[in-house]
Amino acid sequence: MKQRLQKLISGAGIASRRAAEEMIAAGRVTVNGAAASVGMSADPDADDIRVDGQALRLPSRRRYIVLHKPRGYVTTLRDERGRPTAAELVADAGGRLYPVGRLDMDSEGLLIFTDDGQAANRLMHPSRQVDKVYTVFVQGEDISGALGKLRSMESLEGEPIARPGVTLIERKGTGAEIQIVIHEGKNRQVRRMCAACGLRVSRLIRIAEGPILLGDLPVGHWRPMTAEEVEYLQNH
Repeated sequence: MKQRLQKLISGAGIASRRAAEEMIAAGRVTVNGAAASVGMSADPDADDIRVDGQALRLPSRRRYIVLHKPRGYVTTLRDERGRPTAAELVADAGGRLYPVGRLDMDSEGLLIFTDDGQAANRLMHPSRQVDKVYTVFVQGEDISGALGKLRSMESLEGEPIARPGVTLIERKGTGAEIQIVIHEGKNRQVRRMCAACGLRVSRLIRIAEGPILLGDLPVGHWRPMTAEEVEYLQNH
């Protein structure tokens, strides 16, 4: 994948991006034997990039993927009870990858896997205020009243939480499809919030974390993150 030369040089730990631009302007950087120019991009996997005649060596590549976790899979690397794990579904992604956060066994949708522990910790930390978006199918005797309670929630079982964003998508009798946006990642938080308001969850799908979207990724399949998604994960 092509990237700006100054970003590659900085990523290799040689110089800051600004200093790298000065090195390029001074003719100290070549790509495939030709002098590079400021603003030029190159592919470190396909191009011969050299700084002062020395081949550019990047640190080992990190991997970032998105899985559409199906229901019935636990978010662990292995399960003592022999239940199927989400990790089994990304075994062909190469190397040992770890899930970022969790989705309980009965939930489905977007689950990030990576070997970049720092990026994972940043995404999960509550101070980052990352929007986690869920499509939730619920049943209840008083849908309107329950949604009102849900929208005004500021605590869950005695613990403070940020008020969730709640949108009614479609209502059918005593059932409804809603969208819930939260910032925290407490254990089974969305299900517990709904239960506290008198709603029974029949299906729960995580569709986004920040700008990282599930989209039309088929159930049980994974995809590599886009360059924009990786940049967000690394720098947010």
